[in-house]
This record gives sequence, structure tokens and C-alpha cells, in this order.
Amino acid sequence: MLDRRAQTLLKSLVERHIADGQPVGSRTLARHSGLDLSPATIRNVMADLEELGLIASPHTSAGRVPTPAGYRFFVDTLLKIEPLDPAQASAFSGKLRIDDPARLMSSAASLLSNLSHFAGVVRTPRRSSVFRQLEFMRLSEHRYLLIIVTPEGDVQNRIIQSDRAFSHDELLEAANYINRNYAGLHFNEIRERLKSELLELRGEIAGLMREAVEASDAALSEESDPVVISGERNLLDISDLAQDMSRLRGLFDLFEQKSRLARLLEASNRADGVKIFIGGESELVPMEELSIVVAPYEADGRVVGTLGVVGPTRMAYDRVIPIVDITARLMSSALSSAHGGPSHGSGSS
Repeated sequence: MLDRRAQTLLKSLVERHIADGQPVGSRTLARHSGLDLSPATIRNVMADLEELGLIASPHTSAGRVPTPAGYRFFVDTLLKIEPLDPAQASAFSGKLRIDDPARLMSSAASLLSNLSHFAGVVRTPRRSSVFRQLEFMRLSEHRYLLIIVTPEGDVQNRIIQSDRAFSHDELLEAANYINRNYAGLHFNEIRERLKSELLELRGEIAGLMREAVEASDAALSEESDPVVISGERNLLDISDLAQDMSRLRGLFDLFEQKSRLARLLEASNRADGVKIFIGGESELVPMEELSIVVAPYEADGRVVGTLGVVGPTRMAYDRVIPIVDITARLMSSALSSAHGGPSHGSGSS
């Protein structure tokens, strides 16, 4: 679509604009492009690029700025990504809190934000809809702590009130019966089986078991915070975003409501490596001034979530892409090595 000369000038224009945020004129391009062209020739090429929709002229300036289409061409065709050297990769690894599974998501979001200087986002894994094990712990005469362990090792706690006091042996009997007969089944199936099977058991224990199943279903179907965000205030320092109040409102609505961001990250689960949404390309987050760089992360070879960086369209993609890529790899490694060990959730009562 573009000859070598036009590509070189577009690459130079995008890099200059990313570096200083100003519209780029023909004289600047003559100095920085490395091409031996007259300003008149450069202006002619820029006119062609503008006609193609790759650059635009802000009305206040004689210079040009890249459009989202120009950034897309730059990222897909002209950008060269240098892999991180082993020392940088090792430094990354030391900054992710893999020793604390409960804080791993927020640690990853903070790492993405701190390294990119934009907003870091992590789509948390969906909760399991089945349990691996239930336990009862007596808190007082009529209050019991129900401990629910998912197949992934996540632990949720719920408090059950009962009209009747149960002994330790009765609690153990109820837990053993549930674990032996219902572990790994979906809750609708468990309810159907409970209707007939619990008739064989003593009424009081049957009631406790029904309560335990309902509390477990509620705990595991409760949506945990779908997106963890860190560093959104960094975007206030970016003139492209901060100079327009309606733009800022749209940006903070995006972070506050999270639903569109969650759907975009969810849709990126199937991406093969890093995926980049520039400007209005994503219908879910249609903001011309924003780009979102995302990558899926895994646990034991299965994609369980997505993470990334939200920043201005005018971002240094060659720097942000490796940051997202290696953070996704570190998360996958941490989740896979920690798999099977319980990560204690903060279940409410």
C-alpha cells in the first residue's frame, strides 16, 4: 500500500509524535527521517498519507499527527519489538508477588502500571461453579463456619446460623456425606439428588446440609471483582486525555463501571499472545484517544484470564508490548506452580 519512502516518513512521524506529543512538520521530518528529500517532496508525501487517512492536520498547526489508522499501520508493519534481555526479565520476575496468591492479581496490575506508567488491568479468573470439599467448624452453639474449597484451591468461608446445636461428630458426618456424594457436581444436580436422598437421613442433619449447599452455591456464584485496576490516575498526567473534561469523564466511567473493560478482556482470552486495540477499534471501549494492549494468562496450560495496559493512543508500543507479554508469562508461571495449593479468599458472612 505504501512505498518505502512513504513508510519511512510515516514511521518517523509516528515516533516523533510519540516522543514529544506535538504535531510533526516537514522540516522536523527532513531532519529525523534520514531521507535526502526536499521539504516540498516531504509535504507531497504527507498529503498522500493524509488522503489515505493515516495522518491528520490539527486545525491549529501546520504539522501532522497520526490517526488511529496510522498507528495501526505503524504497529502492524513498521514496529520492531526488541525482546527483553535476561537481566531485565529477571528484574521483572522479582517485582511480582508470587508468594501471596490472594494478592497476585493486584500485584500484576501494579507491576503493569508501574512499568508502563499507564493503567494496569487484570481480568480475574472466573470462579468455579463446583466444590472439591466442604468442612464445618463450630463457632458457637448455633453458629457454624462453612469452609468451601474449589477444585482450583480457592477457599471461601460462609457463616451458617442454625436453630439446633450440632455436635462435632454430627458436623463431621454431614461434611463427609456431602463430600463423598456431591463433590464435583453442579449445584442444580445436587439439589435434585438432595430431594430424594436426604429423606434417608435424620431431618436435622438434612436441614444443615441443605443450608450448606445453598450457602456454597451463593458463595461460588457471587461474582468476584471481575477486573483489578491499578494506576488509572496516571492517565490524568497525559495531556491528550486530560485536556478534555468529557473525555476524562468517559475514561473514569470506564474504570468505575468495569463491565465494558471486563467484556473486552474476556473477549481477548482467545488471543494468541499480545493483542492491541487502537482508538475506536474495539466497540466495547470506543475511545479514539485510548489504546489497550492485552495478553491472556494461563494456569496449567488453560487460559484463565487476561491482563494488559490501558494508555493513550500515543504510547511507546515497542516498550509496552514486551511489558504485557512478560507479565502474562510470569502470571502463568506463578499460577501453574501454585496450582493445587489453596489461596484463601476473603469470603463474607
